Amino acid sequence: MKNLCTIKSICRLISEYEVNFHRKYGISLNEGLLLCSLRNGSMSSGEIAEELELSCSNTSKVLRSVEEKGFVERVLGEKDRRQMYFNLTKTGLEIIGQIESDELDIPDMLKQIEG
Repeated sequence: MKNLCTIKSICRLISEYEVNFHRKYGISLNEGLLLCSLRNGSMSSGEIAEELELSCSNTSKVLRSVEEKGFVERVLGEKDRRQMYFNLTKTGLEIIGQIESDELDIPDMLKQIEG
């Protein structure tokens, strides 16, 4: 039962962190994680889904949201024109830079499991 209670505490801390993250940056944690994933270059929606461990449906919703906010743009694949890739826009790079420089405080319990 102790492990279950620890998991409950971790979930609560992550939820609180997400609320603070949204207040500060105006984006959800999944949106921030998606932007972070695109820092190193283009990715397909399937690659993003795998990276974030989200369903394809949920990934599509997050992609649509960051696209509407102007943080991400779609580009056709060069080798396979049927494949769609996603890149950060200048605005997306700016918000990632802001998030990285601000460093919202991570609760101590979560710092212990940082990897």
